[in-house]
Amino acid sequence: MFEFQQYLGFLLFLTILTIGFWLMIFLVGFVQYWLGGAIIELIKEKRAKRQNDSEN
Repeated sequence: MFEFQQYLGFLLFLTILTIGFWLMIFLVGFVQYWLGGAIIELIKEKRAKRQNDSEN
């Protein structure tokens, strides 16, 4: 059967694995949000520049 040290090691492993998984999910979501916002801002700047050039 398991000893107490092995049980603690297993719980530590599961904790680290879970923290890593949720950190990965958070970072993937954050990076997608960041890139999406940057792309939208780039498109808005290009539209504004094109509209400004067509007015002049």
